[in-house]
Amino acid sequence: MKTARLLQTLEQQLTRLQTQITPLAAHATLSARFDRQLFQTRSTKMQGYLDEAYAHFEELKHAVEQQQLPQVAWLAERLAAQIEAISRESEAWSLRVWDSPSPGLRRWQRKRLETQDFERRLLEMKQQRQQQYQQATTLEDQQRLAREITAFDGRLTRCREALEDIERILARITR
Repeated sequence: MKTARLLQTLEQQLTRLQTQITPLAAHATLSARFDRQLFQTRSTKMQGYLDEAYAHFEELKHAVEQQQLPQVAWLAERLAAQIEAISRESEAWSLRVWDSPSPGLRRWQRKRLETQDFERRLLEMKQQRQQQYQQATTLEDQQRLAREITAFDGRLTRCREALEDIERILARITR
């Protein structure tokens, strides 16, 4: 009878916790929220931690059915600690501005498209200046156009570096 009540209470707490963390469940953080001894998941999302707690709850139910008392005691204690930790973390979430969720995939994809478009326009302007340079008749025009071409080269280099950074970020997000 005691174990049935324990299971029911833990299930209610997990359900309440699911409702409590729903707004933050998909938000990733920069670092893990909990000690590896408490949670084994590598996820930095609250939903990942809750999923692990649910998995321990299922293990606990199975251990109760098999009447494995040492395992029941250990799992119940661990699950209670996990529920308490998730609950505390969800209450303190708003205080963690420094560790806010990483920007979404869509934002970085949009930034990549904008940067690629900028690169394309820079290439067009550089090619236009190169054509003007070839047709320039005065030394002054040639020098001015050469400086502009050099400036476009610098801008293109910085643009391509930014694109590489964006690609690395996208690769890290989509892993």
